[in-house]
Amino acid sequence: MDTAEDVQRALTDEELRRLDAYWRAANYLTVGQIYLLGNPLLREPLTVDDIKPRLLGHWGTSPGLNLIYAHLNRVIVARDLNAMLVTGPGHGGPAIVANTWLEGTWSERYHDVARDETGMARLFRQFSFPGGIPSHVAADVPGSIHEGGELGYALSHAYGAAFDHPDLVVACVVGDGEAETGPLAGSWLSNVFLNPARDGAVLPILHLNGYKIANPTVLSRIPETDLLDLMRGSGYEPYVVAGDDPGMVHRTLAATMDRALDEIATIQRRARSGGVVERPRWPMIILRTPKGWTGPREVDGTEVEGTYRAHQVPLSGVRDNPAHLAELERWLRSYRPEELFDATGAPVDELRTLPPSGDRRMSANPVTNGGVILRDLDLPDFGEYGVDVPEPGQPMAGATGVLGPWIRDVITANPQTFRLFGPDEVASNRLGAAFEATDRAWMVATVPGDDHLSPDGRVMEVLSEHLCQGWLEGYLLTGRHGVFTSYEAFIHIVDSMVNQHAKWLKVTRAIPWRQPIASLNYLLSSHVWRQDHNGFSHQDPGFIDHVVNKKAEVVRVYLPPDANTLLATMDHCLRSRHYINVVVAGKQPAPNWLTVDEAIQHTRRGLGIWEWASTDGDSEPDVVLACCGDVPTLETLAAADLLRRHLPELKVRLVNVVDLMRLQPDTEHPHGLPDKEFDTIFTPDRPVIFAYHGYPWLIHRLTYRRSNHDNLHVRGYKEEGTTTTPFDMVMLNDLDRFHLVIDVIDRVPGLGARAAHLRQRMVDARQAARDYTRRYGEDDPQVAEWRWVRETDPTNP
Repeated sequence: MDTAEDVQRALTDEELRRLDAYWRAANYLTVGQIYLLGNPLLREPLTVDDIKPRLLGHWGTSPGLNLIYAHLNRVIVARDLNAMLVTGPGHGGPAIVANTWLEGTWSERYHDVARDETGMARLFRQFSFPGGIPSHVAADVPGSIHEGGELGYALSHAYGAAFDHPDLVVACVVGDGEAETGPLAGSWLSNVFLNPARDGAVLPILHLNGYKIANPTVLSRIPETDLLDLMRGSGYEPYVVAGDDPGMVHRTLAATMDRALDEIATIQRRARSGGVVERPRWPMIILRTPKGWTGPREVDGTEVEGTYRAHQVPLSGVRDNPAHLAELERWLRSYRPEELFDATGAPVDELRTLPPSGDRRMSANPVTNGGVILRDLDLPDFGEYGVDVPEPGQPMAGATGVLGPWIRDVITANPQTFRLFGPDEVASNRLGAAFEATDRAWMVATVPGDDHLSPDGRVMEVLSEHLCQGWLEGYLLTGRHGVFTSYEAFIHIVDSMVNQHAKWLKVTRAIPWRQPIASLNYLLSSHVWRQDHNGFSHQDPGFIDHVVNKKAEVVRVYLPPDANTLLATMDHCLRSRHYINVVVAGKQPAPNWLTVDEAIQHTRRGLGIWEWASTDGDSEPDVVLACCGDVPTLETLAAADLLRRHLPELKVRLVNVVDLMRLQPDTEHPHGLPDKEFDTIFTPDRPVIFAYHGYPWLIHRLTYRRSNHDNLHVRGYKEEGTTTTPFDMVMLNDLDRFHLVIDVIDRVPGLGARAAHLRQRMVDARQAARDYTRRYGEDDPQVAEWRWVRETDPTNP
């Protein structure tokens, strides 16, 4: 620990005075945002008319955030640091807004909020006010990559930002309430994946102010020895700064920050000197200060400062209670605003010169506006990786296995701007070719027999979807690219994180100074239809439904039917900007339908008629067979084969959908088909039998406005599953080829009576297929080995 002399030497008396003045100014501006509608500099006695009608915001964490911000500014200037701040307690939004205004960035981004009295009044008015800004550290706030409205993700975002940014220091404030969440608890071990030779550094600051909304926090109440052991066990060297005397806390925090940054510099220097790169013990800070520090100590005889009552608005009856109004004025004047702001309302010179300048300001660091530094990926020509398809259905190949070598070469071509993220499933999802070019990032012990682990690995695998998501978001928001691969059923774990990222993308589309970032790309494999071996627990295609709920301008969903279409789709996704792209593809050997050139055209169209599988020629079809997803496509083609052999006079049109959003009208989604084009393809009045990868009601939801919706009949997953064979799985959900043929017979007018014999044979075929699985434990070869042939072949099963 630092000695008393070290603490005393950390700041000169003049530095202490200036730091404290800056802190007081930030606190004043924070309180003003929560309460004031007018009279920003208190040039007149405070009246009810000066108070906002609705008091919103969170004071409790704000003085601690202001303290940290001021001290980070000091070390940035002293060391010429490239630094940014991730604020876990995002409900401390007014504190961060106050600091961005003090250092001038807010006024540069929003010219009507100048650094003067008028601008200060607008700053106060806009906070949590109709037409203004949110109460969290939202995308509107310069320097933010993390809103913090939902707790738990600050540290994973901070580490994601630090990956491949070797000169960047990411300070991350973890609130003690946030520290109780599962994602944050898992995030402490992110340092296992941080390489000091090539990555930046993360400085976690655990801010223990003791309380959540209505309860004490766990980490503030456990014995300090346990807390220190917890941090040391996670690989950190913790330093405690505690107190309620501002002068002493200032000096101790300054000394501690200096020590932590000295250690970071030593760690990086050692790692970059050419020796063995090992996991260091990184410094972190535990800051204990009172909740609502410098605010009202008591209100109506009840203790407030240092309790949960300081969490939000300590004085809630200001408009109705004269004593509360007087206490608010006393509180505001305690910061001595006349010393902090000049006659125009601007910060006095010593406050204007304390923060860093230009891009060194945390609120102006280009890294925090990732689109500014984003560069296109160097993408190999995916056509060179494609499958040769001499005939539709030939050969059998797993789509993700074909994609793997392309991903490998994307990693090779972009050694500092692309990473692959996955929860221990990269190899399982058949992307193992990536390990021909790189390893899994790993900074702890290895033993003989370990597979592809090294400090230089660019595959980020940890058995936490939360960490993968948070790392990737931090990586994207700071100007890089990546792919998240996961089992389809378990990507639901990050549903709430997807919500937050989608909101960020939606909001930043309307913020002119925010530049588009690389898209968040999901590659979901091990999907519902081929989880027959793992069973019902692994069968859930509902992530698509969750994503489709987000704003149309930021979500895209693709279900490529084969390997070549997957290649074309992923190339498109990695070139795209500012979207959430969900791609669902199989990993098991499956038929390949399209050549590379055909796949490119099909992907560009998003959906299309497969003429080689259709029998309607240039005439109106009797029925449309539509499909979306690899297994539904296989079953639909097998059904089309049965129909052309047994009902050759029936005119069948086969339509495959790869871009799910094409089903919506163009008035609802940018990728939507105009009604006229939709009717041209799907017809305005003929039966449409649609085999879909996921829950069937989503297709109805996307197409409910179409003129032919009443004739649309969808088969998909309906929560029927178990450990069984692949074909039995589709039969359980009535998605199999025999049931699709039955649907055609039942839905095409006039076909029922003359096709009664065929219908009965289809019912019997379903039963026979099930009986076979129960007897032999596998699918009937006549089903499993079915292949498409161009012309009717009576010998083809």
